[in-house]
Amino acid sequence: MITKHIVVEPFDEHWRLDFLKIQNELTDALGQLAISIEHVGSTSVQGLSAKPIIDIDVVIKDYNALKDTISALEKIGYQYEGDLGIPGREAFRYDGKDHLKKHHLYVCPADSPELKRHIAFRNYLRTHPDAVRKYSLKKKRERKNTLTILNVILNINLPSSKEFIRKSESEIS
Repeated sequence: MITKHIVVEPFDEHWRLDFLKIQNELTDALGQLAISIEHVGSTSVQGLSAKPIIDIDVVIKDYNALKDTISALEKIGYQYEGDLGIPGREAFRYDGKDHLKKHHLYVCPADSPELKRHIAFRNYLRTHPDAVRKYSLKKKRERKNTLTILNVILNINLPSSKEFIRKSESEIS
């Protein structure tokens, strides 16, 4: 099992600006291929403690646009990694983007269930400050008690995320 120190920081107002810088670079490269570029994940929620990594979903119309999207992203230094076992979410890595905040980049078709979960989770937390407070406390507590990446994922992201996603999806329905 790989052991790695996980950093969970208090919310940082700069994360929104970091996202906007990345979004601008992506918008310039993708043009009309991107329906939208969404800031998702914990750094997108005011007041939420998070790993200081910006999560981004580029929304495309459907998988017919994926090949051109991959090509456009490769031209600006991203490498396509496939769905990494999560259907509806295509991952990209990068090297040499020191001018941008560390980030995770995904491309999702507009009808992707994974995209819908990301947006529902973000939107639920943005409108439920008590859930933000509880989730932040859980992340901090688990971060102090956990040494392995696997345990952090299992103890922080999955149970809390599933609970909040269930609540957010039921509010949308």
